[in-house]
Amino acid sequence: MNFALSPADLQLPLNSATANIIQVILNHIETEHLVEPVSIHNENFCPDPSNDQLKMVVVERHHHTGKIGKAIVKGFNLTHGAVASSIAHDSHNIIAVGTNDADLFAAIQHLQKVGGGITVFANHHELATLPLQIGGLMSNLSYKETAQKLNAITAAYQSISRPIAFNPFITLSFLALPVIPTLKLTARGLYDFDQQKFIPIEASIN
Repeated sequence: MNFALSPADLQLPLNSATANIIQVILNHIETEHLVEPVSIHNENFCPDPSNDQLKMVVVERHHHTGKIGKAIVKGFNLTHGAVASSIAHDSHNIIAVGTNDADLFAAIQHLQKVGGGITVFANHHELATLPLQIGGLMSNLSYKETAQKLNAITAAYQSISRPIAFNPFITLSFLALPVIPTLKLTARGLYDFDQQKFIPIEASIN
């Protein structure tokens, strides 16, 4: 797992204050397509945890293409911080969601350092990590150690979010799978299953 990344690469430029948004559906791998007004600062999307509008990124990690998909997602209920994972069906690139670019960048960089896994960051600091050293998908630790670290990342997520009634890590892992309706994010961008094509983040209002 070796790719170059800078915080500036995570910025999401927007020309319109109305955006296409991925809405998580509780305990489903499908998503809904929302169109909502969003916050913009210096011509870039500004995550708004109070409205549950968070930034999501997918970073290609296999072929050094430098491709990074960026989108807006609702449903994870983070109040601060970020979570990143190398489990992202089916391409298994790095997928991350967060309230700010600093924590997103730190979480992604940490996964690169440990060789993959799931990690939770807040205030630029690691809260918990489940390393998955085998392809970024499997652990080489004992089942007891793995279970302990899984419990730790769950507790860490709960410490930076409002209550949710689904597994955030499983849900996140399916948000990069474009063969499942409706909106998904790949390293190439935001994909609309219904239209069978990539679409811009900016939404046109008729």
